[in-house]
Amino acid sequence: MKRILFVCHGNICRSPMAEFVMKDLIRRDGLEGSFHIESAGTTSEERGNPVHPGTRKKLREKNIPQGAKYARPLRKSDYEHFDLIIGMDRENLYDMKKIFAGDPKKKIHLLMDFAGEGDDIDDPWYTGDFSRTYMDVVKGCSGLLKSMQRKED
Repeated sequence: MKRILFVCHGNICRSPMAEFVMKDLIRRDGLEGSFHIESAGTTSEERGNPVHPGTRKKLREKNIPQGAKYARPLRKSDYEHFDLIIGMDRENLYDMKKIFAGDPKKKIHLLMDFAGEGDDIDDPWYTGDFSRTYMDVVKGCSGLLKSMQRKED
């Protein structure tokens, strides 16, 4: 089973969006038993808070199932627990490497690298543009799933 953790700043907008989008892509491909997906934030600012209403609304519009999700901070132990740790922007990558004291097993990646773009995903907390964030998350998650399926072939 491949274990993937999506990470953003507070774990209420981008990383839960990626978590639910990825779970939906996996479900549609009939691969639920092959993956374990979670999300976390690099800070504890939003600890215990629900997913942002803008993220929930966008996922509902796209008919993407959402479970109960409350923000949780990234833990040092997550490095050993997950196979891939995917950040939404370069600041997330920097913060993750500080929390984990590096990335010796090369588990940390930027989500948009899997879309062949290498861009940051803008935080809709600041931009208010949940549609743009959703499009980027779908591109990144789709590329990530394709990349993982190619490795298994």
